Amino acid sequence: MCGRYSITTPPEAMTRLFGLSGPVHNFPARYNVAPTQPVPAVVQAGSVRELALFRWGLIPSWAKDGAKPMINARGESVAEKPSFRAAFRRRRCLLPADGFYEWHRPESGPKTPYIIKLREGGAFAMAGIWETWMASDGSEVDTCAIITTAANKTLEPIHHRMPVILAPQDWSVWLETPETEARDLLPLLRPAPDDLLEAYEISRQVNRVANDGPELLEPVNSDSNETEPAQHPAGKADPDQGSLF
Repeated sequence: MCGRYSITTPPEAMTRLFGLSGPVHNFPARYNVAPTQPVPAVVQAGSVRELALFRWGLIPSWAKDGAKPMINARGESVAEKPSFRAAFRRRRCLLPADGFYEWHRPESGPKTPYIIKLREGGAFAMAGIWETWMASDGSEVDTCAIITTAANKTLEPIHHRMPVILAPQDWSVWLETPETEARDLLPLLRPAPDDLLEAYEISRQVNRVANDGPELLEPVNSDSNETEPAQHPAGKADPDQGSLF
């Protein structure tokens, strides 16, 4: 799964990387993005790419009030599962990130957090889908989910799943062809190359969503990590979490 990530790339750099058109929100660097927060997403609008804001945690358009948001969608079933199949066919997006977090569960003791980043640094694009959900009071919310796949060899020792990281040459087919057949999209939902990413242990300060600074990315050894606060479960919102924008 993917339950937390970071996006610190400046808007100008994101505009160049994704070829964005139109105004880009001047959002601050975020080092600990959590479910239910607004996140930047690249979408196709006619012939141009734009940056939208979605709430992380997809709610199907037909869901009733109180439905549980889904932060991840499994690539193996995204084309058939009722909660995701319409979005997968017509409403796909890129979710920019420059790192994501996973927790390793040892045989004993607390979970250990890791940061996973590109070996060469910089931003990457996670495969996403989105939906517009309407509440019973008529309000509309644009929500999204990250598509996941089996872990590559870099991630296997830490967690058995990872987000789908789309190669730049695949961004156009993912965004620009809303009616593309699933058989043409499913091959893109594969693990990242084994040599693309690096992972290292970080402080358990990341467990608390209110902690949101560059110090979260610093590597630590096991002894120092033992003194950090108890983990707040990944995938659940913290009552004092900040806003992405």
